[in-house]
Amino acid sequence: MPERTAAMIADIQHLVRCESPSDDLDAVARSADTVAEMGERLLGAAPERVTIDGCTHLRWRFGEGDAVLLLGHHDTVWPLSTIVTHPATVEGGVLRGPGSFDMKAGIVIAFHAIAALPDPSGVTLLITGDEEPGSPTSRTLIEDEARRCSAALVLEAAGPGGALKTARKGVSRYEVHVLGRAAHAGLEPEQGVNATLELSHQIQAVAELAAPHLGTTVTPTRMRGGTTSNTVPAHASFMVDVRARTVVEQQRTHDSILALAPYIAGAAVSVVGGINRPPMEAAASATLFARAARIAERLGLRPLESISVGGASDGNYTAGVGTPTLDGLGAVGGGAHADDEHVIVSELPDRTRLLTELVAELLAARGSVSAHPPAAAAGR
Repeated sequence: MPERTAAMIADIQHLVRCESPSDDLDAVARSADTVAEMGERLLGAAPERVTIDGCTHLRWRFGEGDAVLLLGHHDTVWPLSTIVTHPATVEGGVLRGPGSFDMKAGIVIAFHAIAALPDPSGVTLLITGDEEPGSPTSRTLIEDEARRCSAALVLEAAGPGGALKTARKGVSRYEVHVLGRAAHAGLEPEQGVNATLELSHQIQAVAELAAPHLGTTVTPTRMRGGTTSNTVPAHASFMVDVRARTVVEQQRTHDSILALAPYIAGAAVSVVGGINRPPMEAAASATLFARAARIAERLGLRPLESISVGGASDGNYTAGVGTPTLDGLGAVGGGAHADDEHVIVSELPDRTRLLTELVAELLAARGSVSAHPPAAAAGR
């Protein structure tokens, strides 16, 4: 096994073994220490720690750091002690472990790619600690860093076969609350206002907002309601997950959900939540993908493919403020958030070479990547 690949494997396993579930701020802080130590060893510079509401993010700036933003996260969806049942192993050219694919291998690729640059001046590397729950503390930090740069390269895991992610759906999240009036279900049900019955009307109304032909999904999810089996329920609620390819569709569903009105006399409906991440539309990545494809051809790598996905990332935020964004530059593998999460070891060197050359070209061509109008203004 080549020395560089062996070193990358050891680095990925080291990060994987330092567990970092998003909802455990102490674990995220320990992980930040581990990532910072590795980054300082490989890059020759310590990061700036940015702690917001107890969550630790890391930022390296080289020179002014105002040309290329490399973006990743070190938090995972896996609870503490998962490493006991899902150890960090390598067998048959496959590296496994919780958070390996999503996205600790991407962090290691970023470190090794920057370390290979003759001069990283102009690069900012931002590793956040709360991407999985929607980046509640790091969103503003991400957007501010993106506005300073001409391009954003996101080290999230690649699509199938190593495809780069050139479009992502935007995400909106809501909770719809229904207020009725309690009454005895046997003695005088007519005196009540049934919140569960009203909820059924609202669920159907929300589901009908979907537009499959446009790629818009509107999915009622968790539902709660009632108190006892013999009481007309006075309160009920359900949550809604919306995914949309375009700002126009995201805004349409947003306005419609906020305008929900009761069907049953005496019931009241209220909505909390809203747009979480704007869409990353294909226009945000077209120029960068074309450049990456040319580089891959020049390096003798297999032809790059692109993919549009329903899942969101922090690339939605960078694209949303108008910064050209290319996503999925991290590990090739599969099983994100699943028991079979894994990384294909043989792909690590080529992904690193691709990223190094892409960053080098962007640094040499500062300011030549044309931005698109910010897409995040709608619904904000």
